[in-house]
Amino acid sequence: MISVEHLTKCYGDFTAVEDLSFEIGEGHVYGFLGPNGAGKSTTMNIMTGCLSATAGHVRIDGYDIFDEPDKAKKLIGYLPEHPPLYMNETPVEYLTFVGEAKGLRGEELRQQIEKVIAMAGIEHMKHRRISALSKGYKQRVGIAQALLGSPRVIILDEPTVGLDPIQIIEIRDLIKELGQSHTVIFSSHILSEVQAICDQILMIAHGKLVAFDEPKNLEKQLLSSNEIVLVTDAAGDQLDQILSQVGQITAVSVGAAEERRTTAHIKTDCRDIYDLSRAIFLAFAKSDHVILEMSLKKGNLEDVFIELTEAASDGIAPGESDDAGEAGESEVGKA
Repeated sequence: MISVEHLTKCYGDFTAVEDLSFEIGEGHVYGFLGPNGAGKSTTMNIMTGCLSATAGHVRIDGYDIFDEPDKAKKLIGYLPEHPPLYMNETPVEYLTFVGEAKGLRGEELRQQIEKVIAMAGIEHMKHRRISALSKGYKQRVGIAQALLGSPRVIILDEPTVGLDPIQIIEIRDLIKELGQSHTVIFSSHILSEVQAICDQILMIAHGKLVAFDEPKNLEKQLLSSNEIVLVTDAAGDQLDQILSQVGQITAVSVGAAEERRTTAHIKTDCRDIYDLSRAIFLAFAKSDHVILEMSLKKGNLEDVFIELTEAASDGIAPGESDDAGEAGESEVGKA
């Protein structure tokens, strides 16, 4: 459905996006994850045709966003991080304007407005001024305008920024629902949000794609080790002697002993961490010491994110961000 090939965007000497390539199939919800300043907004603005690229191609269902913009953009609905709403209008008035700009007229326009208002859950707000709506409902109006024209792809840039917890849950549920009938791509730097919603995750760091997979596969495949947390009555030297009988331990971190208790974090490259747990238990059974507590600490998406973003080369300069880059583009355009 979407093909991004060797996409690069430079602002003078600063490279915001570097040789980015990926393909997205039809359907499902895709999360575009990365720290602030990673290049997420720049990439999404290029994908929607709002920003030019220094090099590379973006194709939407085979249509090049630069060579065939009219055909490509008809397939895309876009919600920027800051929705361009007209505060003195009602949602119906605003959506009428947007629909006409998209080429909708007459009965088709009326039916589509009713449809997107229902999909966005703003029926009881449709005749209020947008300025009087909460931020959550303003986001819903923004999503409704993105749905006008029946696009096959919905791109949402940080759709939950600034919302309260209840509004965040509501927008998440709406995104999940849209994913049943559209290809949805949304950006975020909130790990729990992406993990809760997405079928696939694209991780970007320093303008480069560092991972693209299902959340569960990222956790399984990209973490270097699992970890056992052990609490015992054995002191440091005694613990070292017991664990020396156990193979496949890559590192042991021992905390300060408290009330004849020692806590140790044991890392391993063993493929089956339960085999290692059994070996540790048997080693203690042969000693004069006991295991007071033993638990498994497995890697999660946050660990993957930190590992991959820290490993990415060519870090961005301090203080650089997507917003700074886009402002630079705007100034160039004005010149």
